[in-house]
This record gives sequence, structure tokens and C-alpha cells, in this order.
Amino acid sequence: MQGIHRNPDVLWREEDEQRDQAQTALEQGGDAGDIATSLLFKDGVMLSLNILGTEIWKLCDGRTSEEIVAELLSCFEVDEDALRTDVTGFLNELKEKGFIHYGE
Repeated sequence: MQGIHRNPDVLWREEDEQRDQAQTALEQGGDAGDIATSLLFKDGVMLSLNILGTEIWKLCDGRTSEEIVAELLSCFEVDEDALRTDVTGFLNELKEKGFIHYGE
């Protein structure tokens, strides 16, 4: 299975204050899905990511999608099948937009 890599032409930054807000919401059992914790920029396209998207993005360092799912399962209390579906869909979106690529 091929590893997933961030496109080096993508600029990104993590928003510390929003990440802390999302962490607090999760710890209190709330929903953090609408809190943008990082931003990606490429060719005039900006994409804001929630906390799960940010963690997936950071794990695109040559790991496979199964390795990403396994790592996320250790960090988030979530159904494995639902997580796998979300990760696959998100990675497909990132690939379509040119933010990631698959390879050695």
C-alpha cells in the first residue's frame, strides 16, 4: 500500500487558540466539528480543517491510510468503521484538490 504525502507546495498553519477550543469541547463531550483548527493554502485555494482533518493532515507523512486510521483510533473515541470512511473520504478530497499525493 502506498504512503500518503503532503504536497510540499501547500502552505499551512495550525490555529492554536481554535485547537484549544476544540480540545476543550471534546473533553466536555461537545461537538468540535465546526471549529477550524488549521488552514491550508495552495494555488489560491484555501481549505479550513476541523480538529480531525488537522490530525489527518499532519499524519500524511508517508503513512498509509490504515496507519492513519490506527493512529487516530488511539487519539479519538470513535467507531472504527465510521472513522475509516471519514478518513478515506477526506483523503480523496485532499488528493482531488492537489493537497496530497500517493507514492513511495
